[in-house]
Amino acid sequence: MARTFGTTTRMRLAQAAATTALALGLAAPAMAADEQAPAALEKGLKEIVVTAQFRSQKLQDTPLSITAVNSELLKSRNQTDISQIAANAPNVQLTQMGGAFGSSMAAYIRGVGQYDFNPAYEPGVGLYIDDVYYATLTGSVMDLLDLDRVEVLRGPQGTLTGRNSIGGAIKMFSAKPTAENSGTVEAAYGARNRLDLRATANYALTENLYARVSGVFKRQDGYVKQLDYGCANPSNSLGITGNASSGKDCVVDKLGGKNYSGVRGSLRYKPNDKLDWIVAADYTYENRTNAASVLTVNNTAKTGGVDFRCGRFCTYASFYMPAGGQAGQAYTMPNTTMFTGWGVSSNLSYNITDDLKLQSITAYRKYKQTFGTDDDFTPYAPAGGAGYNDLSFKFFSQELRLNGKIGTLGEWTLGGFYNDQKSVYYTRQDIRYIVPNVPTFYLQFMGNDPIPANSKAAFGTVILHPTSALNVTAGLRYTSEHKDYTFVRKTWAGGTLNDIFGVGALNGSQATYDGKKLDWRISADYRFNPQLMAYATVSTGFKGGGVTARPFTKTQATNGTFRPETLTSYELGIKTDLLDRRLRVNLAGFVNDYKNIQLPISDCSLLDGYAPGTDPFPCAAIQNAGDGKMYGVEAEVSASPIEGLDMDATLSFIDGEWNRISAQVTSIKLSDPITTPNWRGSFGMQYKADMGKNGSLTPRIDYAYTGKQTMGRLGVTAPLDYNPAFGITNARLTWKNEKQDLAISLEVQNLFDKYYFLPLRFQALYASAGTVYSNVGRPREWALSVRKSF
Repeated sequence: MARTFGTTTRMRLAQAAATTALALGLAAPAMAADEQAPAALEKGLKEIVVTAQFRSQKLQDTPLSITAVNSELLKSRNQTDISQIAANAPNVQLTQMGGAFGSSMAAYIRGVGQYDFNPAYEPGVGLYIDDVYYATLTGSVMDLLDLDRVEVLRGPQGTLTGRNSIGGAIKMFSAKPTAENSGTVEAAYGARNRLDLRATANYALTENLYARVSGVFKRQDGYVKQLDYGCANPSNSLGITGNASSGKDCVVDKLGGKNYSGVRGSLRYKPNDKLDWIVAADYTYENRTNAASVLTVNNTAKTGGVDFRCGRFCTYASFYMPAGGQAGQAYTMPNTTMFTGWGVSSNLSYNITDDLKLQSITAYRKYKQTFGTDDDFTPYAPAGGAGYNDLSFKFFSQELRLNGKIGTLGEWTLGGFYNDQKSVYYTRQDIRYIVPNVPTFYLQFMGNDPIPANSKAAFGTVILHPTSALNVTAGLRYTSEHKDYTFVRKTWAGGTLNDIFGVGALNGSQATYDGKKLDWRISADYRFNPQLMAYATVSTGFKGGGVTARPFTKTQATNGTFRPETLTSYELGIKTDLLDRRLRVNLAGFVNDYKNIQLPISDCSLLDGYAPGTDPFPCAAIQNAGDGKMYGVEAEVSASPIEGLDMDATLSFIDGEWNRISAQVTSIKLSDPITTPNWRGSFGMQYKADMGKNGSLTPRIDYAYTGKQTMGRLGVTAPLDYNPAFGITNARLTWKNEKQDLAISLEVQNLFDKYYFLPLRFQALYASAGTVYSNVGRPREWALSVRKSF
């Protein structure tokens, strides 16, 4: 006989409340609760297996700060792209960029990372797909297509991953082809004509050969209206006329739209227990409007006396520039971003003996991205500029690992990594606004810059077991890297650019960086009992050096090479499984000693050969201009107090101080925060109500909090600006049939329609054009999805 839904639900919720109170230390001792626990609870929380140390280990046995999320939790949270992972990981910030940065992502872990997409600069957070390193921020906001799990490793990964990563690493692992015939189909429709389609198919082609194919398509209208200013304000004081082609209500387009599609296929050959070989290929296409940005600061003294801010979800950005200089007639830049990319990889594992395993990971990737910019984000032509960007990239990598054992004493890994890459950055820039009274011809140029780079590394790790409870880990990594940048500065038609201002002299100049670095890690962990493990780690990492990518003079280019920034991290942590594995609590505390930090400088006098403060040329260089310390604590909690009820929560705090700021940096002061926000937190809860033959019903709610964050200052003497703290709530209700092969879900994201800005803004033109623009978070939106498994 089927159980009564209402009675069963009330009983479970009552027990959940009691167990939750116990977990918070508000009820009886743990032993009493364990004695009363029903037999159905003995299985507790699921084990998660990670491969952060080159071998399969339980998450709770790995002496690293790792947030590991499996595919089921990703689905239940409705997380479909990588930028959403940060909401549930301590001290992790992944922000989708836009405007002047194209299709890229700013990635920071524990306050260390990178936001600039330019290939002259290295990412501070390593991104991996099936152990293949993704070398750039461009194209990194990818769909979580057919994943098995995601591992977010916090802290320097100098001795562990394929490439050195100073802040941490995000590793995504696809579901492997298996010896079965199965698949899924999913469709979703929602707000602003959202349409998502997903499908996966797995086939056993032969007894030893399996195939898996998956695909995704996502489309949605934007949520920031791009308005024609002249159309909406026909009698404006500036005499800006409307465009006859403007749409209804003067709407030109809607920024923040989606148009993304991707496909991935893999073959797996596994003839025996010794050999396992997976070959995979993928293709991605994206063609959408630029990020949803609005004007947030407008100095009317520089914009013709008009405030061009028009509302919470609208902009007057025109992507238009008038005739002048090389521009014989007025022109418009595209307001869209297009990305096409593909890659192939081979991951071969071979067990030479029971104690010796060889792994070879080979990959090739290529992409092309184009996008236009409106630098001042107004229709007022004298205020700002515009740019067209075309970035192409190709990348080859090879990694070899040899894993072995030393009897029962320990395990070891030896490996090598090599990558070779080349970017070509074509751009057509109109920056005549930058320096007043300079002939406009000299601040309009075409660039077509090749940026080749390579990296070579050798690494080793040994894990010793002096006792059954104690493990000691040591690792070393030696890295050698090279990068050079050749500057092309010509007229738009490809002719010689006059050198009156200095930009023309850049043409043909080359800047070169070569560096070598030794990183190390020492760690010890001790398991006091099956419920408690503690560890201590000291590790180093670095972010590679490079060259100044946006010089205004030849000397800024040739003298602008900068060294790696380095980090030494000290970390203590504990990992626990409590209450018969119904409660999991992981805690970590760290101190980072951060040296030679790569910062943008605003005075290039030393690079140009002038006395400090006397350089007549503008400056957008990067130099090793700071040192500092950061410290923080992190907590991750998972609980399954009764059958069907699952909860998870995170809380993190980070702070620190600058020890040194170069005089060339005028936008940062020693008293400024070295990293923000200080606080982040999240909470999620779901309850699966079993309704017998009627299937199951699972409501879920998630909340993510981001503390207030510094956004820099608008001028040397101006106070710091802050992005206010905000919290976002998402909700989802899922029904599954009795066989659990059909699911229907209703989701609402940003349930309370919170208006907020993403924590990065574009303010490079404030001094000259008087404007700043920011990316707006997505408003409340709903979707209904249907998923069928077979």
